[in-house]
Amino acid sequence: MIRIKRGVLRIAQAVCWEEFYRFKCVLLALMFVSLAKAQTPVLEEAAEYFLDSPDVGKYAVIMAGPTVGETNQTQFRQWAFSLHDILARDYGYSSDSIILLYDKGHTDLVGDERIDGACDRGGIEQGLASLAARVSTGDQITLYLIGHGSGSEEESKFNIVGPDITGAEFAVLLDQFKDQSIAIVNTTSASYGFSTSLSGEGRVVISSTRSPSERYDPIFPRYFIEALDNRNGDRDKNNRVSMLEAFEYAKSNVEAWYEEQGRLASEHAGLDDNGDALFSLDPVVDSADGRLAEIAYIDAAVDEVLGLSPQARELKFQMQNLERDIFVLRGRKQDFLESDYWLEMESLLVELAIATGQFEEIININSERIETNG
Repeated sequence: MIRIKRGVLRIAQAVCWEEFYRFKCVLLALMFVSLAKAQTPVLEEAAEYFLDSPDVGKYAVIMAGPTVGETNQTQFRQWAFSLHDILARDYGYSSDSIILLYDKGHTDLVGDERIDGACDRGGIEQGLASLAARVSTGDQITLYLIGHGSGSEEESKFNIVGPDITGAEFAVLLDQFKDQSIAIVNTTSASYGFSTSLSGEGRVVISSTRSPSERYDPIFPRYFIEALDNRNGDRDKNNRVSMLEAFEYAKSNVEAWYEEQGRLASEHAGLDDNGDALFSLDPVVDSADGRLAEIAYIDAAVDEVLGLSPQARELKFQMQNLERDIFVLRGRKQDFLESDYWLEMESLLVELAIATGQFEEIININSERIETNG
């Protein structure tokens, strides 16, 4: 029972304290109910995007365009390569699941073996086409745009080597991924118009600016990458970082930076994940935007179970799926009658508590065995 309470405490922090206090009465009831009888309720019409299972492959495409000036070149290079290395080091990505398109392509500099091609029209088209040939239905693709942007509305562009690419043209290239979940993190200046062109069902789109007039190079990418580094953005402490968590971490740090500098903010990041192309500056899961972003985890689910026994792996996947169901349900709260919502939530929290208790018990037993044998 102690382990069950600990499991509930952890997920309650991610749901909200109000729901935890309503749920504590269920803990008392658990003392009189056989744990084996708990069943996971089926969430009707649950979102089919950003699924979390060992069968889902996760891929990243990092595009860093050309720069003007040595300072920008150094900064953009650092962001692009740091992002590549963090994804490989901390999030279970490999050289096969990361495509890095950088400026004019390969050079003789140390570390440039990570570059897969140039960030020009041909490189982007070829890189995305090769990825489309490899991905499966349900896989997750995250695209990171680093560099300069320009223009407004339909003419908004991502500056690449050679003729720039518009948001509408880039959107056409993404049509080949209709069976995959897509997240786009556009960290360029004047990114808003380009980003609105990419909005669509099943997509999480993050823009570092909210209007074409925000033309100065944003510092948003610095803090978004910092959110991923060492999982700094893991707000609910489940050892994973979602797109929503990374966005909120970067946004709050950008605001703090401008305040510390005593400057008027020249960038305002926004997020859209309901396909209406209206970016929320403060997305919340029970409002217009935030529901998909909350379950769009950056790491691969399989990365969290490396080194675990088969039974522990199965329980870990079960816990991840239950957490996802809880987040989906919370985002759909307004679709339920109050009483029905709490019945669903209580059932999910009960099963998560049971799975968490069983998982911790297995981990503790294995740890004791290792200590004994050691």
